[in-house]
Amino acid sequence: MQLRTPLALLGAALLVLVGPPLLDTGDTSDTGTKIPGLRFMVPNTPGGGYDITARTAAKNAEDANLTHDIEVFNLPGAGGTVGLSRLVSEHGNGKLVMSMGLGVVGAVHANKTPKTLDDTTPIARLTQEQGIVVVSKDSPYKTIQQLLAAWKENPRKLTVGGGSSPGGPDHLAPMLMAQAAGIQPKSVNYIPFDGGGELLASILGSKVAFGVSGVSEYLDQIKSGELRLLAVTGAQRVPGLEAPTLREAGLDTEFINWRGIVAPPGLSDREREKLTSLVAKLHASPQWKDSLRKHGWNDAYLAGDEFGDFLEAQNKSVDQVLKELGL
Repeated sequence: MQLRTPLALLGAALLVLVGPPLLDTGDTSDTGTKIPGLRFMVPNTPGGGYDITARTAAKNAEDANLTHDIEVFNLPGAGGTVGLSRLVSEHGNGKLVMSMGLGVVGAVHANKTPKTLDDTTPIARLTQEQGIVVVSKDSPYKTIQQLLAAWKENPRKLTVGGGSSPGGPDHLAPMLMAQAAGIQPKSVNYIPFDGGGELLASILGSKVAFGVSGVSEYLDQIKSGELRLLAVTGAQRVPGLEAPTLREAGLDTEFINWRGIVAPPGLSDREREKLTSLVAKLHASPQWKDSLRKHGWNDAYLAGDEFGDFLEAQNKSVDQVLKELGL
């Protein structure tokens, strides 16, 4: 997450869902990367960013002949912490990985869960992407300036929806927007949904005044005209999308989300190496590079212990920002 506001502590956060890649060599030696029976858990509902990234990564790994028959399954609940608890309970299981990102970091804080990301084995961060501010095609708000004016006038009346729990990217982005607009974050009427799929239905049905999500999640709906894109949250405009940045709209803030992949605790060195090697080969594949371009994801590869250090820093940053926002 990249912020240039008084809350710069959140620094550069990146958006990635690391799909559990699967092995490279065709053999079954300990140095190979083939992992028969690999399962890829998505800790929220179908259609969201974690789900899209996981299924894309699994398909890319198979198309690149890195592995075969990866099972992708959804286990939603509590902003991803139901899935996190399941992952941690699978101690020593080298054939299970979970897609995750900043949303899970925030959900751990919001739900005060006994199991945290410190209990997992960090595998890799793969991508980052900008957030977007969107409304339905029937919304009265044609521009971000119109939305901000109405929001300032009555912040509690204008509901904002996001596909993450408090502390996650879809929550932090509008809170930072509000602060930059002179709106007390505590007065923001934020409605959390368990993933981008559930959020989309509420935006299209005008059950929320506007929504905040990742750019890749709603590209099809934006291009078809079902959703109206008002702004992007990063430092630069997204190529191919006619929408200003928050700074161009007069808000002194920016925000970048990230996604990655973790595995259960208690893995052997060999099991961890197989998973990290698989992700490395997926990351280098032409199939994955094509998917980065297609979905508008930025490459943000960070593996193993370095990813673990990043997770630790993100955990501290989210805690600090929530305190600074009075949340």
